[in-house]
Amino acid sequence: MTVIDADTHLYEGRDVWAAHADPDRRHLALRIADDDHGHAWLMLGDRRIHLAEVHHPGDVTSMGHYRRRVREGLPAEVPYDEALPRHFWDPAVRRDRLDEMGLDEAVVFPNFGLLWERHLASDLEATKVNMAAWNRWAVAVAQEGQGRLHPVAHLSLRDRPFLEDQLRQMAAGGLRLAMIAPALVDGRPLSHPDLDWAWSAFEDHGVTPVFHVANFPQPFHERWYTGDPDDVAPVLSSVFIWTPPALALADLAVNGVLARHPRLRVGVMELSAIWVPMFLLMLDGGFDFHARFNGRPLHDLDLRPSEYIRRQVRVAAFGYERPDRLIHQAGELFMFCSDFPHAEGLARPLEDYRGLCGPVEEAATDRLYGGNVAWLLGADAS
Repeated sequence: MTVIDADTHLYEGRDVWAAHADPDRRHLALRIADDDHGHAWLMLGDRRIHLAEVHHPGDVTSMGHYRRRVREGLPAEVPYDEALPRHFWDPAVRRDRLDEMGLDEAVVFPNFGLLWERHLASDLEATKVNMAAWNRWAVAVAQEGQGRLHPVAHLSLRDRPFLEDQLRQMAAGGLRLAMIAPALVDGRPLSHPDLDWAWSAFEDHGVTPVFHVANFPQPFHERWYTGDPDDVAPVLSSVFIWTPPALALADLAVNGVLARHPRLRVGVMELSAIWVPMFLLMLDGGFDFHARFNGRPLHDLDLRPSEYIRRQVRVAAFGYERPDRLIHQAGELFMFCSDFPHAEGLARPLEDYRGLCGPVEEAATDRLYGGNVAWLLGADAS
């Protein structure tokens, strides 16, 4: 069995965006800079986007202590560059550390790339510059990974030439996963006819779009989050972490996108999984009720909406969600994930996950611990 972690992260270097941006666009590149107290910040020009924190895997409380020091104006106890372990940011060192982590391979998401998308929403040019910069570095990460690291590109559906160009470069560079927001695209749902070209492009280039925790547009009105100091992960977003992917997947299923694009595969990472059994039940129930109540279905589909989800979607499950039970309830749709090296993640990815997960039947083990991720990466097994 090849063990593949569906959700790990690699820290971007201080100037990785500028180093990989087009020379005439480097003024739009993000960077990491220190304040007068020695705290590092993700910046765009002179604008602070978010605190650039060093996580401690499995230790959420230490994050709170650090944020409190920042709020109180206390100096950093350790300079950012000294506090950041090499395997957090160096792809070659991370690759060589996989054996110690119990992993054969790992999917690698950005770290600071999760923080800025909504902040730059009004500046599409800067959005594209910084996405493209990460994507160029991701190709280099894949090469350093020697088949063991699978970096995830960062894309937007807001600009057709940009997306198509990025997908071409991804395919040429060996990238097979791309993070997109489970959110409206300039006011349009993901199933809007004007976006059908995007799903065809993903299919044609063999790239799998994935939803992941990030600072994308919230699914509820912004005023619900008023007063919460954490604009990336306000408490209501944590409570309803499953809502954005559930809404996006329901839209893609009931409005026929998955039916029209049978080669499209979709991944869901770090957005929980315990909601999936109820979601599949409600998805079919809501679709059927609507059809009966209105005398016809919203769209004529050859399969039940839940069957398209089972056919084309895979979901990463936290160990504490008991994926062994989820498999019995909803089928073999789930993937092992650690969220390493984030504080809310697992310090010992495979060992800690198995301790939380519970026993999985032998027939489902391969898919949970690697097979489903391999499928999202383009393997033929369903």
